[in-house]
Amino acid sequence: MPRKLKTPLPQPLFSEPVFSEGVPTPDPSQFQVTPKDQQFYTKEVEALLKKDVVAFPKATGNPGDLFSLSSAWGSHGSDVINAIDSANCITFQMIGDTGATATKTFGAMIKVADAVTNDFHTSTVANRPSFLYHLGDIVYNFGEWNYYYDQFYEPYRDYPAPIFAIPGNHDSFILPGTAAGLEPLTTFMRQFCATDTMVTKETGSLHRTSIMQPGVYFALDAPFVRIIGLFSNALEDPGVISSESGTAGAFAPVGKGVAKRGKGKAHAARWPTVPDYQLEFLAAQLQNIKSTNYQGAVILTMHHPPFTYSPNKSTAGGGKHGGSPAMLAEIDSICKQIGVYPHVVISAHAHNYQRFTRTLNLGGKNYSVPFIICGDSGHNVTPLVSSSFGKTNSEPGDNTNVKYLDSSTVFPGTNLVLNTHDQHNSGYLRVSVTSKQMIITFNPVSRTGGSVSPDTVTVDLATHTSA
Repeated sequence: MPRKLKTPLPQPLFSEPVFSEGVPTPDPSQFQVTPKDQQFYTKEVEALLKKDVVAFPKATGNPGDLFSLSSAWGSHGSDVINAIDSANCITFQMIGDTGATATKTFGAMIKVADAVTNDFHTSTVANRPSFLYHLGDIVYNFGEWNYYYDQFYEPYRDYPAPIFAIPGNHDSFILPGTAAGLEPLTTFMRQFCATDTMVTKETGSLHRTSIMQPGVYFALDAPFVRIIGLFSNALEDPGVISSESGTAGAFAPVGKGVAKRGKGKAHAARWPTVPDYQLEFLAAQLQNIKSTNYQGAVILTMHHPPFTYSPNKSTAGGGKHGGSPAMLAEIDSICKQIGVYPHVVISAHAHNYQRFTRTLNLGGKNYSVPFIICGDSGHNVTPLVSSSFGKTNSEPGDNTNVKYLDSSTVFPGTNLVLNTHDQHNSGYLRVSVTSKQMIITFNPVSRTGGSVSPDTVTVDLATHTSA
């Protein structure tokens, strides 16, 4: 039976992190607190979703600092790291857009959570996931604290490992009338950016303790892999990682892994509310990789995707969400200036699975970089293209050239191919990384009970190519 919400446990409670209930319990069949946010989708609020960005605090520490997987595991950290080193491989999972907003989607949310949890429990020691990484939109519709129990803590009650996260737009947009202290990003930070190991009020009667990420953007350091996570803010579209004042690329590395703003030509900021912390952070993280000659896999994550598919026809409709070219231009500029590009870029937001390959030349070296969208992990699954003028547009085929989606002036010689997609099933990513390669597999979770084949891409770390 579903658990009843009880008085929150004392905080802080434990000296050691707790990740699961220990004894598996039956799945819930309904919400304890049914979401009622659909009533707020007025024309006024829909307009705000297109223009209201949010401020956020600077991450603790220095821009080049790393948050270690070992620290998240507490006293068991050394055992976890030793097991990874013994296997010569690290495995982890990624999900995006998980929360259910209605009874009819509750089952899909639970199915994905069960699939991810079952994957952990049925894996061998050598390929067991070391953590779960959430790509944002954990709680719908507007990240309210009282929905965290049903949409996050209860579904993942039996997942016995750390769950890290970057916020999505639904985890950060502030609904008009929200009381001070109840802002969605404040609630998100209480779960994932805590300053102590505690059980928050959102857990109800459960025991998962908070994660102590340094901020809503952070760099997770683990054996064989480094994940640089950015917060792409609260708009429906596009993703925003800075004020966009026109000095995005004007960062020069100085000292050991530190970056400072140079003398870039500035203009009026498009998003003056948004601080530029993440530009300095990204530059410092990439400079660290370059300065230390880091040989592991580098993954860049954000909630809003740089690219989403739409047909190259003026009369054809794209999907519900578009790409974020200005955000990508800032990322490209910093990568080009430092001379480091991630091996893969992973996002969510579009409620389906899409895998692109972007080819570019950096410093005379040819790269082929997967850009992956995993935004179908329980909330909803939507088509890549919408109907227009009463006509339903057809799905794209595999390996469709979509260079027209990439308007980059930083890497003008790029090419972009949509390798494959899934607009019918929920799913999650399983990532395995060794010293030589990274294998990323999209595992579909059928919404109808049928069997669906996974999609896999392999990235060679040394040559920076994928196949």
